[in-house]
Amino acid sequence: MAPAKPGPSGPAAPAATAGPQVQLIPASAEGALDAAEEAVDLLLDSGRAPGDVLVITTGAQHPWAEHELSFGEASYWAQHDAGDDVFYADAAVASRAGSRPVVVVAVNGGPDSAAGTVLPVAQSRADALLIVCGDPQQINSVLGAGV
Repeated sequence: MAPAKPGPSGPAAPAATAGPQVQLIPASAEGALDAAEEAVDLLLDSGRAPGDVLVITTGAQHPWAEHELSFGEASYWAQHDAGDDVFYADAAVASRAGSRPVVVVAVNGGPDSAAGTVLPVAQSRADALLIVCGDPQQINSVLGAGV
């Protein structure tokens, strides 16, 4: 009976005890938002629920966030609290966002300190998976070599 569950599910166990699994998608600052969008599309296509995903940008806001914020902060955060769709947040407000199973970070510019500030926050908000799109050298220096 026990052989029916061999060790291939092993990666899930370390992720549960050591924090989220981290995936790095190399991208330039100009391409990081597009890379993040592709990652979100792949997550949704593979069956991940939209409400499971939080996207954080370090530079320019995602167009969805800009659009939603045009209706006011209350409406914007109400969508976050509803938790039934992908939520897009700027690094400046990322600490206000709640945890989600998957957090995608687009290191798409902003101040040099933005990645260093937002990546630990993003890692604490990701329950299962953290996907970071940006310059690998910069990301590794923040999250630790070998990511």
